Amino acid sequence: MIIVLKPDITQKQIDHIVKEVKKLGLKPHVSKGIERTIIGVVGEEEVLSTKPLEVFPGVEKVMPILKPYKLVSREYQPEASIIDFGRGIKLGGKRIHVMAGPCAVETQELLLSIAHKVKKSGATFLRGGAFKPRTSPYSFQGLGEEGLKYLREAADHEGLLVVTEVMDTRDVHLVERYTDCLQIGARNMQNFNLLKEVGLCKKPVMLKRGLSSTVKEWLMSAEYIVSTGNPNVFLCERGIRTFEDSTRNTLDLSAVPVVKSLSHLPIIVDPSHGTGQRHLIAPMACAGVAAGADGIMVEVHPNPEKAKSDGAQALLPDMFDDLMQAMKGVARAIGREI
Repeated sequence: MIIVLKPDITQKQIDHIVKEVKKLGLKPHVSKGIERTIIGVVGEEEVLSTKPLEVFPGVEKVMPILKPYKLVSREYQPEASIIDFGRGIKLGGKRIHVMAGPCAVETQELLLSIAHKVKKSGATFLRGGAFKPRTSPYSFQGLGEEGLKYLREAADHEGLLVVTEVMDTRDVHLVERYTDCLQIGARNMQNFNLLKEVGLCKKPVMLKRGLSSTVKEWLMSAEYIVSTGNPNVFLCERGIRTFEDSTRNTLDLSAVPVVKSLSHLPIIVDPSHGTGQRHLIAPMACAGVAAGADGIMVEVHPNPEKAKSDGAQALLPDMFDDLMQAMKGVARAIGREI
């Protein structure tokens, strides 16, 4: 439920309400908005029947949250969340941010070259996998910590932020040390132990949609992270598995406005994994911008035929530069910018 507080409530009154809620075995989450402060209460709400919170000093009203995902719902927070990464980079506002780089980190020299090119074209994040979840156990699995060091070095050299995937609870703190944003991949969307572990982190978390997951299941996974203590979560639509086989996945762009109507979390689109085909990335990226995405994630590689992972869905640097120009035009048409 949501405890809506009066505009003139004091910090002492807020602390008293939080203390009493905790005594009931419930978990309070204080959220200070532009106009009002609210307290979201998570847990078995039946226990509140023994203590009417409406009578507490400073409380204006108490409202139930009907959605099963409490803290990430629009009921809990009507205004859209904005994630502040520092350096003036905020995700969820007017500006649409682009995350670009290779599927997998391969060599230090190659990554430095890619980082320079995507930065020049206007990207703000460098993406790349140091730990690679592969369908085949014989495929390239990533460079591990060495790859993380390459990412950090290349990003710092070009003034970019780093986003990379973490696959194992044992690696969370290692990845957190080198990155600006932890990525939870599609295969781990319902790895609840991993979700709770990144919920304890200070860094923002990007949660990709599972291969066959509904929007509700996706938001419930985000709830795991937020309820553990990390409110800086954003979502990534990367295509879902359907009967269609002309593309790698079916990129569900309708999920963008659906999520925005149900949740306050920012959402980005990954047309590289969503389509799996180079010639489809640009039109679907532009469509993602038009649909209201707060960011776009694409794979870029100067020599895709020699890429160790997903070369077929990587743009050449010149193609990425053309895409950036096209997306800027779409963004301007809907009152946003890249």
